[in-house]
Amino acid sequence: MTYIEELKDVIRKLHGVESTHRTSVPVKEVFQGKTIWEGIVEVFDLHGHPDANTAYAWSHETDNPDVPRRSVTVLHVPPAVSPETAVRVSIMQELRANADIETEA
Repeated sequence: MTYIEELKDVIRKLHGVESTHRTSVPVKEVFQGKTIWEGIVEVFDLHGHPDANTAYAWSHETDNPDVPRRSVTVLHVPPAVSPETAVRVSIMQELRANADIETEA
């Protein structure tokens, strides 16, 4: 299975629709002069999703040996309206999730 097929499979499982790969977009997110994320965001056309016609997806390595790779999908709904804003939304969700974990500890 290719990388694109893997991402299409994740989209199918998470969002319940088929997709077609449209393009690959390099994204570099910089905060206070430091690169906090850099990679390729894959853009997919969604077929039959009730809320979005586009999804952004990518995979990245993790520090978790049980789950060494994590796939991310973000639907094209505000504020995620481009590959760049999809990455920002994902980063913010991850920061919030980590803050919740730290608050519970």
